[in-house]
Amino acid sequence: MTINIRALAAKCTFNVVDKGRSLADELPFQQAKVEGKDKGLVQEICYGVLRYLPELEYDAQQLIEKPLTGKQRVFHFLILVGLYQIKYTRIPDHAAVSETVAATSILKNRHLKGMINAVLRNFQRKQSETIAPNYPSDAIQYNHPSWFIKKLQAGYPLLWKDILIANQEKPPMWLRVNKKHHSTDQYLSLLAEHDITISKQDSTSDALKLEHPIDVNKLPGFADGWVSIQDAAAQQAAHILDCQPGDKVLDCCAAPGGKTCHMLERTPNIKSMTAIDIEADRLIKVKENLTRLKLNAKVIAGDASTPEVWWDNELFDRILLDAPCSGTGVIRRHPDIKWLRKAKDIDALVILQQQILKNVWSLLKPGGTLLYATCSVLPEENSEQIELFLEQNQNAKLESINNDETSLGWQILPKSVDAKNPTENSMDGFYYAKLVKS
Repeated sequence: MTINIRALAAKCTFNVVDKGRSLADELPFQQAKVEGKDKGLVQEICYGVLRYLPELEYDAQQLIEKPLTGKQRVFHFLILVGLYQIKYTRIPDHAAVSETVAATSILKNRHLKGMINAVLRNFQRKQSETIAPNYPSDAIQYNHPSWFIKKLQAGYPLLWKDILIANQEKPPMWLRVNKKHHSTDQYLSLLAEHDITISKQDSTSDALKLEHPIDVNKLPGFADGWVSIQDAAAQQAAHILDCQPGDKVLDCCAAPGGKTCHMLERTPNIKSMTAIDIEADRLIKVKENLTRLKLNAKVIAGDASTPEVWWDNELFDRILLDAPCSGTGVIRRHPDIKWLRKAKDIDALVILQQQILKNVWSLLKPGGTLLYATCSVLPEENSEQIELFLEQNQNAKLESINNDETSLGWQILPKSVDAKNPTENSMDGFYYAKLVKS
């Protein structure tokens, strides 16, 4: 059977947007049908269509006389695949059009071949004739759902556009150096020996941002655990929680295990590390990371909201609660979040976060520290959540992060333009609140 990359991309984006499937599940399924560089091209097209979905939908509507519905719906996504290539890739237009049109046969509807060819050729002509279009709404202009834009406008009246623009960028690749093997400077020398350049080193975590993303297997010592891939924002967790020798530590909602491993790398002589996650399947990745890095932790499939089921009744000195959240701070890495997450989901998540925070707090020793974290940019999941918790728990004290006494925690925004925290540039959106139990 002939494999057509555009047909795979159309199926993938159709299944994500219309069927509600996760890109993390659907993309590997489609990529498994091709090899080598073709895997990367499938990913590039799928990510691109999901990043610019409203804009591409608008462009398509101007060119299609009758909407494609029912069994023909996948061909609507094939058109979007073609438009994305013409508009945003270096693929020659003639190749993008011909390969996209050829996919109609693979998708078993040759009758639409002429129509799709006409639409793409028409768009190609219009592209060369017109200036940038004046889109009729912010949702189309910035390629995000309206409900999310409204929340950003309320929470960040001066920065909402910057966040939306940052979310459409391709994410950078950050490295976490394993200090058990090399210092940051030593690993920088290794990178230089392999002609791998970095563009930034985060001053708070020593995270290294590569000039260009590369295959992990090209990184010196990756298989031996010398280095890991982790965004600089996520790397702040281990530094802020600051585990000490002899501590009994809990990592809640730990999968895929990056923060678990980072804490163990920084403080190898803690008393114990327990990593829990509600999804047993996701713990496979935690165990794989621990094995590669030659680290040890007690890994448990358990629900953080019901600790009585899995807890051994010994209080913890330090707890990292990486709470279930909207994921709105990592949209550039997971553009399907924009279309899978709904406004109604946020209220349910806030209630779940409150329940988990309350129950996990009971597992912390007096004098112990809990770090509440999310990869969200929505205040109701972050600062408002902590404000309510402090009102309801007199034995909780908020400690400042980065010597900022005025804020309820530390909100990192994607590509933040905050002059006080220039190192936040190029980080994912993240939130941290450090709570000490009196």
